[in-house]
Amino acid sequence: MSGERATANVSNTGQQPHVVVVCGLPGAGKTTVAEHAAELLDAELLRTDVVRTDLFPDPEYTDAEMRAVYDELFERAAEIVRGGDSVVLDGTFQHRDLRDSVQNTADDLGVPATLVKVECEEAVVEERIRQRSDDESDADFAIHQQYRESFDSIEREHAVVDNSEGLDSTREQVDVLF
Repeated sequence: MSGERATANVSNTGQQPHVVVVCGLPGAGKTTVAEHAAELLDAELLRTDVVRTDLFPDPEYTDAEMRAVYDELFERAAEIVRGGDSVVLDGTFQHRDLRDSVQNTADDLGVPATLVKVECEEAVVEERIRQRSDDESDADFAIHQQYRESFDSIEREHAVVDNSEGLDSTREQVDVLF
């Protein structure tokens, strides 16, 4: 995002807009958490998987594509916040610089940002990925394992949602956050 400071408007609900970043490994349940957070906050949901498809109908998953996807995600998020609404960003955000960039974007917009990492037991992830259908994500279990090795540690304040149990447990954890 640009360094230009733009303060967001107050949303129709009278609450200040908010940026929520839902990060974690492929198959951990980020979208489940992000959808519930968006519902609770009456926020717009932006997914890297959808942005990637918009930008690259036949993606090659290069570093340049990843950077373009996140740049576009941040631009779309800033536009939503400038319009006075909250936004939930659903993506791996595996690299520290991406998490820093979204925090800087929120700071530039004068709105709070919340980072939520979704975790899940590996055996549960493997089973869920195997059962996926009609999902925007192309990530398989091998991609999950690859990302596990390269996911930068989170060294800032963040919440953790354990998505290893059922949907009710996950939603209860998100309810407490928002």
